Amino acid sequence: MHWLLKGFGRSSRPVFSNEAQEAESQLVRSIEEWRREMQLEKFVLLGHSMGGFLAASYSMQYPERIKHLILADPWGFPERPVDRISRVPMWVKVIAYVIEPLNPLWPVRVAGPFGQWLIEKTRPDIVKKFAPVLKDDTAVISQYLHQCNAQTPSGESAFHAMMQHFGWAKNPIVKRMDKLNPEIPITLLYGSRSWVDNSSWETLKQARASSYINVQAITGAGHHVYADKSEIFNKYVLEACNLSDSISHLTASDIRSNSKSINEQQISLILTNEEVDSKTAKGQELNTP
Repeated sequence: MHWLLKGFGRSSRPVFSNEAQEAESQLVRSIEEWRREMQLEKFVLLGHSMGGFLAASYSMQYPERIKHLILADPWGFPERPVDRISRVPMWVKVIAYVIEPLNPLWPVRVAGPFGQWLIEKTRPDIVKKFAPVLKDDTAVISQYLHQCNAQTPSGESAFHAMMQHFGWAKNPIVKRMDKLNPEIPITLLYGSRSWVDNSSWETLKQARASSYINVQAITGAGHHVYADKSEIFNKYVLEACNLSDSISHLTASDIRSNSKSINEQQISLILTNEEVDSKTAKGQELNTP
């Protein structure tokens, strides 16, 4: 099943707290409300980006409901590194100080009817990711993004409340991982080219030495790992789901003993095939009269 959090996409636009912890709690409660409505006793929870942050938070509060936690390039795990901030030029700090009170997607709303054009010009990469699926109707992506984000920035405001200094969580997950039940198996999937800081994930593995925590870097993928390398991403997700179905209590030893795990050679083969297909498609286009 797939669902959008309250405040995003075509979901309702409730008012969220301006306080980080309360805004997080409100979003986590909305996940639990959805679970009850769907009548799910125990389920595999997958979250991407901020969704990964909230999935981890939900798992801490409702561990008895989680069968397997899958985090796709999750935001909000590491602490903000102070040394990076000190190296930023003063003029950048001034601009950041001025626009920090604004919600992240304020330019889309300021642009009014030109919001769709702004998205197409500034983020053509997002449209390109879904071009193979939509074929000739790629304009629908920028139209959808504009229509969703031109509305009241409800969920966006909640994200802004939980965020500090453009991309760091006020209450990072790494500082409270001890609250996550060690029996909950975790699969971490992140893109090798993602902007998300993954420095804390090795710390998580060390802190959960006896627990199942499978960390996989997907070569060539960015933050939108599910779209950039969808075949590899789907293979890892299905592997995690099948493993949880077949083994009731996963431990660290199950990572090494799982013979169905995708190794580096298989990943390289998939990537090579994708490149061949891409080149073949381009060659056909060039040969087309």
